Amino acid sequence: MTGLRWGILATGGIAHAFTSDLRTAGLDVVAVGSRSQQSADAFAAEFDIPHAHDSYEALVTDPDVDIIYVSTPHPMHKDGAKLALENGKHVLVEKPFTVNRAEAEELQRIAAERGLLAMEAMWSRYLPHMVRIREIIASGALGEIRAVMADHTQKITDDPEHRLNSLALGGGALLDLGIYPVSFIWDILGRPETIQATARLADTGADAEVATIMTHAGGAVSTSLSSSRAAGPNTAAIIGTEGRIEIDHVWYTPTTFRVIASNGEVRETYESQVDGRGMQFQAIAAERLVSAELLEGDILPLSETVAIMGTLDEIRAQIGVRYPNEEPING
Repeated sequence: MTGLRWGILATGGIAHAFTSDLRTAGLDVVAVGSRSQQSADAFAAEFDIPHAHDSYEALVTDPDVDIIYVSTPHPMHKDGAKLALENGKHVLVEKPFTVNRAEAEELQRIAAERGLLAMEAMWSRYLPHMVRIREIIASGALGEIRAVMADHTQKITDDPEHRLNSLALGGGALLDLGIYPVSFIWDILGRPETIQATARLADTGADAEVATIMTHAGGAVSTSLSSSRAAGPNTAAIIGTEGRIEIDHVWYTPTTFRVIASNGEVRETYESQVDGRGMQFQAIAAERLVSAELLEGDILPLSETVAIMGTLDEIRAQIGVRYPNEEPING
């Protein structure tokens, strides 16, 4: 541990899950900021946090804070992260990093100018089973990777007032759920060379289901499905010429997977043993990068986060989803 002191910006459900895992891992959480003192006080009492601030501005200027976790709804990610960076704080920004590539590039520029870490909280990439999967692929055990498939499908709500169905709040299945399989596909196959997307839009204009087919270097293909209206298997598979990896439900959380040879023989079975939800691993990675005076790591460089936002922009351009006050999307 590097002894970094964490501040939590916003007090919603994901902030509770993250802070609980920070406490499980023994990391130092010293401050929380909310738009109301009551909310900040309640959060601070729940997690035994010494400083509770009634504004984000007070949090980012707290001298006892080194790094801030930004957990607002994603249309507010850019402003929260920018505020923290401009006040000299490193940031771990909840996924998706921003709502589009242009916003991500702005944060990338500010972080570079100030020599600060800006990192996307794509926590699934840092889980132990994902680390092991990358080791297996690097060893050549699967041969040439030819296909990747993954879904993130949940039956959440069709309430038009819910943030998931509100374009003003960055709603839609893609940015909230589809970011997981899209980032996973990038992790395994890299940048897509072609993208085809289709969707079913809700009455509010937000995407309720989104499916993608993408091609990658060497002709590899990927498919993804995201939905906020129907629960699917939430599994993933990586298919190579010499074998495959089947990742069980829920693939982007601590789970099990099998390595299966082309002849059907099970070569390895992996079972996750993780305390809590598993969000602490990304925080530990962020602390290590700061300690090593690095501005980005190998698991998810900021440059890749920015490029993934570009992929999401292209998907939204194809399905016709644009957020209020957003500039025209450049795919």
